[in-house]
Amino acid sequence: MGHWNARGGRAGLRMGVGLLVAALLVVGLTPAAARAQALTQTRPESVGLSSERLARLGRQLDEYAEKRQLAGGVALVARKGQVAYVKAFGQRDIEAGAPMREDSIFRIASQSKAVISVAAMILQEEGKLLTTDPVGKYIPEFAETTVAVPKEGGGYDVVKAKRPVNIRDLLTHTSGVSYGGGIAKDKWEEARITGYYFADRDEPIAATVARMGKLPFDAHPGEAYIYGYNTDILGVVVEKASGKPLDQFLQTALFEPLGMTDTHFYLPPNKSDRLAVVYAPTGPTGLKKSPDGGSDGQGAYVSGPRKSFSGGAGLLSTARDYGRFLQMMLNGGELDGHRILSRKTVELMTVNHLANVKFPWTTGVGFGLGFSVLQDVGARGTPGSVGEYGWGGAYHSTYWVDPREELVVVYFTQLIPAGGIDDHGKLRTLIYQAIID
Repeated sequence: MGHWNARGGRAGLRMGVGLLVAALLVVGLTPAAARAQALTQTRPESVGLSSERLARLGRQLDEYAEKRQLAGGVALVARKGQVAYVKAFGQRDIEAGAPMREDSIFRIASQSKAVISVAAMILQEEGKLLTTDPVGKYIPEFAETTVAVPKEGGGYDVVKAKRPVNIRDLLTHTSGVSYGGGIAKDKWEEARITGYYFADRDEPIAATVARMGKLPFDAHPGEAYIYGYNTDILGVVVEKASGKPLDQFLQTALFEPLGMTDTHFYLPPNKSDRLAVVYAPTGPTGLKKSPDGGSDGQGAYVSGPRKSFSGGAGLLSTARDYGRFLQMMLNGGELDGHRILSRKTVELMTVNHLANVKFPWTTGVGFGLGFSVLQDVGARGTPGSVGEYGWGGAYHSTYWVDPREELVVVYFTQLIPAGGIDDHGKLRTLIYQAIID
């Protein structure tokens, strides 16, 4: 299992400074060297969780695999900066009889959005962009955009957008851009830009996004929360502002300093045997391998063109890697002595920005700069804390960070579609019931 840093505010080690320095001298480490050391997995009780109660979660996950509701997955829980629970269950590949492992690699789809959002904020901190900048400053095709407006009796008119799209609109999904399924979907289909899957595209993401800028959007900028290509567009802004291809910028700015050694847009060939297979349900208790080549299939992550770096849904990762990314956020932007963001930027990203726009899916929840944000626990009606932030992915993965409880949760599996299974609800309930401090 990977190592974790427990620095950063309340996640710091609970011992006096004098005792810490003395202990370091005994083992021959300076304080600076010790800060570079990372903490290993710990007993749940040492961070206020019950091993006995967490075992309930393990039994439930095993049951999903045994009943073939899921092929398998990996669940990881960190608290107070240390991994308290990690479980690989079921199989990575049922047909091959390959068991799931803690280092199995998953398509994280829309969980890519958080990573790209952080990348944009890194560039703001470097003075290379502002979230108030118009997108057209970086992508000329977005200087003037249009909106499809329905007509009485059917059809639609295309009108000029009331104002330019800005970077904050992309971060909050209020640019008006959908996944091509809106009222002007005929235009998006004609341009061959629909759905979230880009791995098989034989053109750079910047070329695809440039074509998007000429298509009618679903709403005027800032007027509605519409989930869509916002973060793919943001990824191109990151490329333009940084002067680097998106994969290279992420590698140097995030993946290397955070030790995310298994996070990629396309897999190195020597890692292909770790990629979890995608399954689809055949009924209440049954699975079939998804066909190759489609957005619901095994994909082009190993043998594809390797040209389209989709910031909205293109990354692959492991539970360990993604957990380290989230721990950095929980620590206020720092992990293992590497400062990625300032504390104030993390605070800005993880508060609700939808002042005059309603989040359409869940009561009591808003949206920040790349993350959903819990505002009212009772209104949502499931365990958590005000200020919790997170999101999920199309292949039925999910994650959240609960700053009040110093909690990070990563849950990866590969199931699409995933209707009729209650694992996300039980995951949340069975983690929070294990808190005993």
